[in-house]
Parts: sequence; C-alpha cells; structure tokens
Amino acid sequence: MNEKIILGLPKGSLNNVNRGNTHKIFVDAGYDVRGYEPGNESYEISILNDPEIKAFLTRPQSTPVELNRGMVDIAIVGEDWVKEESVLRDNRIVKIGDLNYGETRLIVAIPKESEYDDLTEFFRKNKDRDTPILCFTEYPNLTRKHLMENEGYQEIFGDAVPLVQVRGLIDGDNEQVQVINSDGATEVYIAKGADLIVDNTQTGSSLRKAGLKELETILHSSAGLYAGVSCKGEKMEKAKMIYTQLFGAITAKNYFDVKFNIENSKVDDISNYLIENKLCADEPTINEGPKFSQINVLIPKSKFPEMIDAIKGFNATSIIRNDLKQFIE
Repeated sequence: MNEKIILGLPKGSLNNVNRGNTHKIFVDAGYDVRGYEPGNESYEISILNDPEIKAFLTRPQSTPVELNRGMVDIAIVGEDWVKEESVLRDNRIVKIGDLNYGETRLIVAIPKESEYDDLTEFFRKNKDRDTPILCFTEYPNLTRKHLMENEGYQEIFGDAVPLVQVRGLIDGDNEQVQVINSDGATEVYIAKGADLIVDNTQTGSSLRKAGLKELETILHSSAGLYAGVSCKGEKMEKAKMIYTQLFGAITAKNYFDVKFNIENSKVDDISNYLIENKLCADEPTINEGPKFSQINVLIPKSKFPEMIDAIKGFNATSIIRNDLKQFIE
C-alpha cells in the first residue's frame, strides 16, 4: 500500500482476560503486537511484522467519532457505541464483520423494590409527579431515542424531546424527563436519587449487587471490526485481510486439533464413520505407515467427547488433542 492503514484498538473491557482479550486475538492471528498487553497499554502500539499497519489505543466512546472523521481507518469497537454515534447523524461507518466476543446488552434498570414491570407502566404512574424524572447513562442518544419511542412516554409527552445534559451542554425541551450523561459507574446514581439508569451488562450480576433490576433491553451488542470514511480502495482490501486473520483466530477457539493412530485395516471404516457422523471438519487427513496410520481431524469442541468414545471403539491409540491458534475456512 502507498500509505499505512490506521487501526484503533480498544482500551478497557475489550482487552482483558475476562471479557475479550483483543491483544491475544491479534497474537493468535499471527501479529507481533507490542505495547498493547492487557494492563500495560500505551497510546501508540507497534505491530512489528506488518509495517502497513499503524495502531493506536482508542476509547470505545470516542472510536466511532474518530472513524466518522477519518482519524482512524478501521477499529475494533462494540456495536452499541457505533449506534450511539449514529442516532443523530447519517451512519458512514461500515461493519467489516463481527468478531463474536465482548457480548453485552444495553438495558434500562430501576431499584429492585420498584413496582414497575416495564417502561410504559413507569411513565404512566409517574405522570403527575412534581419533580423531573432523572435517567443517568453513558448512552444519552440511544436512551433519548428509546424513551421517545415508548408508548407511555408518547401518551404523556407526545413529541416533546427529553432534556439531555452532557456536562455543560443541554438540549431538548421536556424538562420533566431528563437524560444526564455519566462517565462510568452508572449504577451508583440510583443510590444518589436517579429514577432510571441505562447501562450495558453481560449477566446482570453487577446490577443486582447494586440493588437494581432490569426493566427492559434496548439492544444487544458485541465487538466487530468497523471501517470509517477514510477506509477505501487498498485500505479496504487490507482491512478485509486483517478481518480474515482475526476471525480465523476467533473461529479456532471452537475447535480441537486431534491426532490418533489406527490399524491400516480400519482406516477406511473409521474415516467414513467420522465423515458420516460429522465428527470432523471436511474429512480426516491420513498419513499411512507400514502397519498403522496417523489420522488428523479438526473437530468442534462440543463434539469432542462423542468422537473420543467413537474412535476408542475402533481401538484408536496415541490420541493427542491440541488447541488451535487459527482456523481459516
């Protein structure tokens, strides 16, 4: 390429061992990445074995903004942040592909002792109150849109736009419903007097610990590789190649590489059995020796116990199971 492709790598929860270790995915995909190890991230990152990539650390909240303004060409980011950026403007960000990790849900939550079962009921039972309804969130655009689409909100407030405050900036004409931007730890605002929060969650356990209950889900989200306005031509071709490498590393996590020995007289029978019962990807690889053959198969992890039981029935020996680093179909 004539110029480097600028890659944004996520800071925070998408690069830790508990939710989605993006650094490890790049390493498993064959990239020699320095300066992006979880807990030791720097804002300028080196990919030593691919001089066509220049990588920077990006905060998920600002990544879509940078994509829309050509500051980075491609980036890994959650779909929730892409949609938050695109609510009030035409979305020019293109999803190259899902990466199937970092799954989360954006939900509305209230105190667990509250009587309400959904947002419509909440608005109807709070229509005559004197004080404003306060909702804190890191997603003010998605939250305002969701509130305005609610049946109960429309019955009471019609087309009035909830007041949104992002630090010192205020927009909207309905002061009775106020959406206020939070900068993390959103769940604590209920204890401080907020009526609602909108926050992302994986299992809901942190919300329950904070004394909250889920009212409803706004959207489901996971990480993906996205291209911005500056990713065209050769850069887009490079971006698709990067995605193929990364997705191969992610796909590999679902498979085992298994080798075993079998008497030559049983090779055809065991090969046919594995194929007919879909206990291998494509077909076995066979290396024939004088008396025994080594058979190599890729198998979904979920089918591994079934395969082991089957090949033992054919008197297979020397069974070896390996984890895969990458599997590109």
